Amino acid sequence: MVRADVVRADAALVAGLRRRDPRAFDEVYTRYQGRIWSFLVRLAGRRDVAEDLVQETWMQVARYAERLDENTDLRAWLFTVARNRHRSHRRWALLGWARSEPMDVEPEDPGPDLEDTTAARAEVALVHEGLQAIGAAHREVLLLSAVEGFDAPQVAAVIGIREDAARKRLSRARAELAAWLETREAGKRNEIQGVRR
Repeated sequence: MVRADVVRADAALVAGLRRRDPRAFDEVYTRYQGRIWSFLVRLAGRRDVAEDLVQETWMQVARYAERLDENTDLRAWLFTVARNRHRSHRRWALLGWARSEPMDVEPEDPGPDLEDTTAARAEVALVHEGLQAIGAAHREVLLLSAVEGFDAPQVAAVIGIREDAARKRLSRARAELAAWLETREAGKRNEIQGVRR
């Protein structure tokens, strides 16, 4: 749930963006740059692609900021722009205009508490691997919901679908990730048992 003070601050930033106030853009960039980067690197699966998409996202934000409605949910709008940049990139890639092979991406630093334990780091890496293994549509709803904290109406707004469809997609995404994790763990158990024999 987004705090009321964040909502008020974002409303003031929207007003500043609409006036093309450079300080408002700087504040939006400072506040959301890291989250947009994290979302795109996990969505794209490649740091180099994410870097380009982040730049394109902020160029779009600068270009269209004055057209925002005064009631715009700033956070949802920013993630919509980022998602659209990613979708556009994927379309070009599918058409053969961009050739890319996914590479491993380190998950974002999980913080000092998780980093202290090897088991927790392995779990974070496993979930990250699972996110890359599931379908793109499911990956994006999980990232928006679980990582960014968007609720179902916000996820629906970012993706451009009805709220009930967003809830269904999120449920299916969780099930797909859980099935992948279960299959992966079963494979590891069988591998360990094979070594013991």
